[in-house]
Amino acid sequence: MSASLSISMVTYAPDLGVLETALRSVRTSLDHAARQGSLSNARLTVVDNGPGDAWRPKLEEVLRRTIGTSSEGALLSGHGNIGYGAANNLVIAASQAEFHLVINPDVALEPAALHEALVFMTANPAVVILAPDARDPSGTPLHLCKRYPTVLALLLRGFAPAAVRDRFNSSLARYEMRDLPRDRPVTGVPLLSGSFMFCRRAPLAEIGGFSDRFFLYFEDFDLSLRAARRGELAWVPSVRITHWGGHAARKGWRQRKLFIASALKFFNRHGWKWA
Repeated sequence: MSASLSISMVTYAPDLGVLETALRSVRTSLDHAARQGSLSNARLTVVDNGPGDAWRPKLEEVLRRTIGTSSEGALLSGHGNIGYGAANNLVIAASQAEFHLVINPDVALEPAALHEALVFMTANPAVVILAPDARDPSGTPLHLCKRYPTVLALLLRGFAPAAVRDRFNSSLARYEMRDLPRDRPVTGVPLLSGSFMFCRRAPLAEIGGFSDRFFLYFEDFDLSLRAARRGELAWVPSVRITHWGGHAARKGWRQRKLFIASALKFFNRHGWKWA
């Protein structure tokens, strides 16, 4: 049985070469899923959060070369930088598809990724969001599934030098769920990363999508906790991606301030855990 899919990809001053690679991988994965019979129709929307209006023609051109400007590809622009979650919500609210994928513009899909996600979600109706097996460009495993964060874990992961992180490696390994098996799906995962969230759209819409309390960072953890009240979160290693992204708190002082502000909102809303 084939399903419908909507996709939202939010950009802010993206690396156009990486974006084009990401979009081409989505196109390839969509085509593969359609050939396999798991996908009936899909629509990808790039949401342009700026900065300014200069990015629109650049994004239009990349989108035209990769996805096309037909019913399968669209660009939303002109609304300014409304934040990551709010930008994704524009697409979620307009969708009537059975499934919705939230994906970063620095994520490339393996050709079979969308087919594997659709097959798993169709066979597991209790799952509301799944996370993939993610690697960086060198092939090193990334850890998109998390346990509830402690303040210590966030400080270590985001700000501590390597020598200090090494001393607390067991604590970080637990937080990053490095004990997940690489050969089978696991349900009951507490938190998922927003770089790739393959969602059942109806429960996502019922909870209002991402919270507008978070401009950037921790909106994915907040969504995970709220979505888990509607069903299960899962790790599905047969869904494979490459992610060029990195630790948010290491990117610069503006990003660090946003990270800290969102962390405070998250802990105030869901509860503090220190160590």
